[in-house]
Amino acid sequence: MVTVLALGLDPNCVDLSKMPGLTPELVLSYIDSQLECIRALGYEVDSCLVDSGKTAEEVLKESLRKRAYDCVMIGAGLRAPEQLILFERLLTCFTPTVQKQRYASTQRLPTQPKPFNGGFEAG
Repeated sequence: MVTVLALGLDPNCVDLSKMPGLTPELVLSYIDSQLECIRALGYEVDSCLVDSGKTAEEVLKESLRKRAYDCVMIGAGLRAPEQLILFERLLTCFTPTVQKQRYASTQRLPTQPKPFNGGFEAG
């Protein structure tokens, strides 16, 4: 089975004040539902939610120490322009530990999951 690490910002560490109606609980629920959609496609998915920098690298490294992943799916929050430095710091965590992984975006999930497949066969 193809293993996927879903890497994203922990909604409890994000300023949601500019988005009325959103709460960390609501965002977490949405993330969980998206990961279930991916699991339903036959992938084995682990979630790795990081803070905005204080412990992000160590949390990611701990996830990578636990197992090898075929693919890393990077959430939209980490790809936002204001997170560029954190995004780059997190990418450097992969080089020594993972050599064959692919990267995927959550941009079109769940309604059009084909871009996520990136050459992988589910199952």
